[in-house]
Amino acid sequence: MSDFIFRIQPNIVLGSYAVSRLGEFAGSVGTKFMLVLDPILRQVGLADKITQSLNDRKVNFFVFEDISGISDTQTLAKSLNLARQAHIDGVLAVGGSKVMNLGRAAASLFNEEKDVYSLLDAGTDTTVEPLPLICVPSTIRDAFIFSSRIPLVDSRSDAIRLLKAQPRLCHQVLFDPNLTLPLSEKQTAAMQLETLCIAVESYLSQKASFFSDMIAEKSVELISYAVDGSPSLEITTPQEVLLSEGGCMASLAAATASLGAASLLSLCINSRFKISRSLAAAILFPYVLDDAVKFRQDRVAKLSRILRATPADSDVAKAASDLADYVRQKLAKANLPTRLKDLGVSIEQLSLVAEDGSKLELMSSLPRSMTSDDLFDLIKQAY
Repeated sequence: MSDFIFRIQPNIVLGSYAVSRLGEFAGSVGTKFMLVLDPILRQVGLADKITQSLNDRKVNFFVFEDISGISDTQTLAKSLNLARQAHIDGVLAVGGSKVMNLGRAAASLFNEEKDVYSLLDAGTDTTVEPLPLICVPSTIRDAFIFSSRIPLVDSRSDAIRLLKAQPRLCHQVLFDPNLTLPLSEKQTAAMQLETLCIAVESYLSQKASFFSDMIAEKSVELISYAVDGSPSLEITTPQEVLLSEGGCMASLAAATASLGAASLLSLCINSRFKISRSLAAAILFPYVLDDAVKFRQDRVAKLSRILRATPADSDVAKAASDLADYVRQKLAKANLPTRLKDLGVSIEQLSLVAEDGSKLELMSSLPRSMTSDDLFDLIKQAY
């Protein structure tokens, strides 16, 4: 076994109204910031609450919210140009995954002389000193927030690329469960399944360790309590808090292990066709489980028992197969699409997705060795 090395990267604050302390934390690392803000937060009336914390503490900032449905290199270039003209001290990113990706990339490349395309094409790490960065996710999951890889859509090709950022890029992460409340029931259901998928993929990854296993198992347990209720009356934590806790731990597990095929393909589908990553991952998830049962049956069975997706007295084979059935039942109950064809894309279009996915470094840490043909077979099964 290789040596286990663990470094605490960002400071993590998780709790209701954590976003009200954003100004306090920002003031400790600088005086002038670019606030990368998800436009959805303004639509649901949460933007003023976020900026109020900064205004109350006299933090100087400007808002960047000219963001489409994806985090692409053109939008990144625009944000970097504004940030450099304003001579900011740091970056604040508040919103969903696309905002986290843009904020992290802007902080990472602020002092970089090379342009983003040079770095992506060469596949080299960014080694310059990053700007201080504080992230405030408004969803329960972000598989890359604790990692040194940043997903960006290459505007030249619409393909997803992974920017290699500094190892300790993020200074602080604030998880505020109240920011997740405006989501619709279907959005919440899809994100719950995607978060569960991230935890399960991390558990099955070739990079999994005793540490990532522990975090992934706890994430699955917390998601189970949030989705299906607690088995004990002693646990009275609100659902949104349980989901934020489970999502935080799933993200940590992904950073210490790695993601799997469902997350990989959903990234590529989102990049190419602007389709919800959570929805695509949720559809692919049970097919990934069907495949995993063939070679990691014992581990799938263990997670199935933790999730309470199978009776306590089930044997290993039944417990393992019950997990995929559980996911399919959740999809049906939430009235979510169960096939990729329901997303309005053709199988010919999805062949591009398999090619895109095979070029990403995530391929080397999937639960089993896979090629672009294997990814396309998985797509065909889910289609």
